Amino acid sequence: MRSLLRWSLLAVIVALLDQLSKEAVVSWMGSRHLVRVNDFFDLVLAHNQGAAFSFLADAGGWQRSFFSVIALAAIVFIGILIFRHPSQPRFCFGLTLIMGGALGNLIDRIRWGTVTDFIQWHVAQHYWPAFNLADSAITLGVVVLLWDGLKARK
Repeated sequence: MRSLLRWSLLAVIVALLDQLSKEAVVSWMGSRHLVRVNDFFDLVLAHNQGAAFSFLADAGGWQRSFFSVIALAAIVFIGILIFRHPSQPRFCFGLTLIMGGALGNLIDRIRWGTVTDFIQWHVAQHYWPAFNLADSAITLGVVVLLWDGLKARK
């Protein structure tokens, strides 16, 4: 149980950093929707009602509850996995990053009805969809889980 509490605290810190970064960028940008930082990186203000890559963003509103329930279920499921595998720190760390990212985006959905994205990478005219720190934590968590899975095979 102590292990689950430690990992959960880390997940809350990830979500808190995500929320603070979103608040800072929204406050700093004001009414601007785009700030070009350099030739490959922009700060943007984007509000995504859908999931990754704006999946179901134009679905009419039901998707807010749908993605919120999925996030809650994922957080509970991840908590169970962490509880069952306390002796696997790399596995738990990857899961914790995913849990923290899911929690950060869930907080946005509950507070605002949308997820705030603000990081955008691009090369020439080719743009990666805007994302946030919660999305980055989820992606990094998946990478850690893949790494853990490859290490476990050897």
